[in-house]
Amino acid sequence: MHCPLCVRTFAVRTRPSKNIARRLVLATVLALATAAHAQTAEPLRLADVLEIAARANPQIQVVRQRAAALRAVPAQVSAYDDPMLSWEGWDIPDSLNLGQAENNIFRLSQKIPFPGKRTLAGTVAEHMADAGEQEVNSVGLDVAAAVERAYFDLWLSHQRRAILSRDRELVEQVARTTEQKYGVGEATQADALRAQVELTHMTIEVSSAALAVQNAAAELNALLSQPPDQPLGVPEDVRVQPLSASVETLTDLALRQRPELAAQRAALAGDESGVELAQQGWRPDFELSFGRFINYSRSDGFGAIVSVSLPFVYGGKYTAATAEARAKVAAGEADLRAWQDRVRREVAQAYARVQTAALQHSLAEGTHMPQAEQALRVTESAYQTGGADFASLLDTVRRIEEVHLQHAGAAAELGRATADLERAVGGALPAPIAARN
Repeated sequence: MHCPLCVRTFAVRTRPSKNIARRLVLATVLALATAAHAQTAEPLRLADVLEIAARANPQIQVVRQRAAALRAVPAQVSAYDDPMLSWEGWDIPDSLNLGQAENNIFRLSQKIPFPGKRTLAGTVAEHMADAGEQEVNSVGLDVAAAVERAYFDLWLSHQRRAILSRDRELVEQVARTTEQKYGVGEATQADALRAQVELTHMTIEVSSAALAVQNAAAELNALLSQPPDQPLGVPEDVRVQPLSASVETLTDLALRQRPELAAQRAALAGDESGVELAQQGWRPDFELSFGRFINYSRSDGFGAIVSVSLPFVYGGKYTAATAEARAKVAAGEADLRAWQDRVRREVAQAYARVQTAALQHSLAEGTHMPQAEQALRVTESAYQTGGADFASLLDTVRRIEEVHLQHAGAAAELGRATADLERAVGGALPAPIAARN
């Protein structure tokens, strides 16, 4: 059956019922309120967390500074070498009187590469800088996806603690009921002891869930470059419109906007310019020198030198350089195709994860939870009238706990899968047409 991809609608649902079911809802509300106030009165919004990460995460700062360094390279490689100012003294007397030297020559020289060489070098560097800027975007997407996964892990840990706290209250009520029945001879001592054992087990589970909240908060704080014990609020339930785009549409979008592909294209353009630059190696370079001669006991004068390189003398190195540049282009083209294949695979896998998580979440909410709650009501009524034993009631309580945990887990997985799909696409997912309208 077809299941619409409803992403990030994650509230754990309970239905009102009598007796134990009513206590179930009341305990859920109390546990959620206690968990929220234990952290902060304000909910933790995903948008705020992503904003902090974009500003403070050190990985993003590192690649941002590297991109700034690459952007400063073109101006360096496209400029001429510094001019040289030199002095020469000929036949300086033993007295070291420079005014009596045969010649004092002051010379200004400048190397001039063949026209176009430095421009091509700057073009290659510009493409490398463009690739560096795309790396900033890529790392930003990586960090955002990691933050979203950590956010939903923290959300799940809070939900787990709330569910277990609620179920501990439920088991405590069952234990009291069993003790009362044992007091009037309607339950065995073994049942009363089993209820106490189960209550102790639930108390340990709640304590472990509280530690899991701390661990999840420390993971998220690390991505935000904050101390591990930095207080965080309780993540709110994020609601996003159903995903209506097909996997083909998302794949086409990813091939257009993934920063890794843009970086590969920029690097490939740089390699192609590198082939032209290598071919320019066959062109000669020049050096111009202008001198002023100050002579002792003779007339002063001027001099000039024009030099030209002879690249054909050692032309083999330029042939090898051109072959190297062409090989880099071929490697870059293959690398681009490999990245395109990787993007297609990542989109397909993430899309399938979203579909699976959405289906599991929908089944848990629409089928498993109502069935488990109905079973709890029926078993509770039968236990009170003697139609069911304590073991059946305890198994039913455990089952509804398991179903609620599965529901919360499916919701968290839906959030993580959606974050991975956004990472695979290279940005926010397209909104449905109805939502845009």
